[in-house]
Amino acid sequence: MNALHQNETVLTNARIVLADEVYTGSLAINGGQITDIGAPSAHGQDLDGDYLIPGLVELHTDHLETHYAPRPKVRWNPVAAVQAHDAQIAASGITTVFDAIRVGLDEDADMGMDELRILADAITAGVEAKRLRADHLIHLRCEVSAPDCLESFEKIMDHKLVRLASLMDHAPGQRQFASPDAYKVYYQGKLKMSDSELADFIGRRSYESETYSDKYRTALAALSAERNIALASHDDATAAHVAEAVALGIRIAEFPTTLEAAQASRDAGMAILMGGPNVVRGGSHSGNVSARDLAAAGLLDILSSDYIPFSMLQSAFCLAGEVPGISLPQAIGFVTRRPAEAAGLHDRGEIVVGKRADLVHLRIEDGIPIVLTVWREGRRVI
Repeated sequence: MNALHQNETVLTNARIVLADEVYTGSLAINGGQITDIGAPSAHGQDLDGDYLIPGLVELHTDHLETHYAPRPKVRWNPVAAVQAHDAQIAASGITTVFDAIRVGLDEDADMGMDELRILADAITAGVEAKRLRADHLIHLRCEVSAPDCLESFEKIMDHKLVRLASLMDHAPGQRQFASPDAYKVYYQGKLKMSDSELADFIGRRSYESETYSDKYRTALAALSAERNIALASHDDATAAHVAEAVALGIRIAEFPTTLEAAQASRDAGMAILMGGPNVVRGGSHSGNVSARDLAAAGLLDILSSDYIPFSMLQSAFCLAGEVPGISLPQAIGFVTRRPAEAAGLHDRGEIVVGKRADLVHLRIEDGIPIVLTVWREGRRVI
C-alpha cells in the first residue's frame, strides 16, 4: 500500500475477493477508481476482517414492476417506484442494474406500451438527477408472441439507456412451460381463472405464439443488432432453440430449462444465466433444471436476482458453500465479472487497479451475507 494521498480512501484489514483468490489486505480508492491493492495498512477504515467484493452487476430483474404495479389495477407513482426499487437494489449489493421492462402486452400483467415509456422515463429522470444509488440501464423483456411486441419495441429501442433485450415466449407447451400441468398451476393460480377460462386463455396464447413469435423474433434481433443492443434468449429448452438463438446473433442464454439446452449453449459459446432464487431454493419453481446442477456441471456463467434482489448475493455464497468445485472467487464472478463482460461493461465487475470502485463490504452471519456498506465509483451509497 502506497502512502496515503489527498482525497484517497483506504479500506484495510479486509478479505478482498479477487478473480482467483481471497486476499487479506488493503484497498485504496481515488477519483472513483481502485488505485491500489496491497498489504494491511496502519491507516484507513478497518473492515475487521470482513469480505470486500466487487459491486454486483444485475442483468435481469423484474423487481421494478412490483413497485410500480404492486396489486392488480394499482399503479404507484413511477418516480417513487424507481426510488424504492433502487434502494432495495443497492442494499442488496447491486451497483449496476439492468431494469427489466416488458415489451408486448402480457395478460397476466395488464401493462401496455404507454406504461413502458412511463417507467423508462422515470428511470431516466432518476439517472439524470443523480439521485439513484445504483447505476441503472434498461433491459427490454420482449414477449415475442404478443401482437403489439414489435410496435412497442420500435417506440423504445432508441432510448439511450437501453443496452439489453431478451426474446421470450411464454406460450403453453414449450420452453418454461413445456409441462401443461405447470402452466395450469402457474396461470390458473395467478389469474384466478376457471377451467373454461383457462382453456380459452391457452388457446389464445397458443394462436398468438404461432402467429407472431417467429417473425417478431427475427425482426427484433435485426433491430437490436443495428443499435448494438446485446441480445439474450430466454427459457431455451432444446438444442433447436439454441441453434435458433445463435443464428439470430444472441450471446446470452437466460434461464435454459434443460441440461440439453444448457450444454448446447455452452457448445455455442453463449454465456449461461440462471436465477438466484433457483440456487437458494435448490430448484426451479417451474420444475425445470436446477441451477446448482448446472453449476456443478460447469454450465453456469451468470447469476441474476430475477424476482428477489437479495437472492443474487445469497446465491453466490450458497454455491461457494454447498456445490463442490465452486470456489468463492468463482461464485462471486458469477454476479460481478461475468455479467459485466456479457454486457460489454469492461470498466467494472472485478477488483483490479484502474477499474471502477464499485465495492461491497459484507460479513457472514448465520450463513447469510449481510451487506454493511456499498460504494459506487468510490462514493458511499449504503
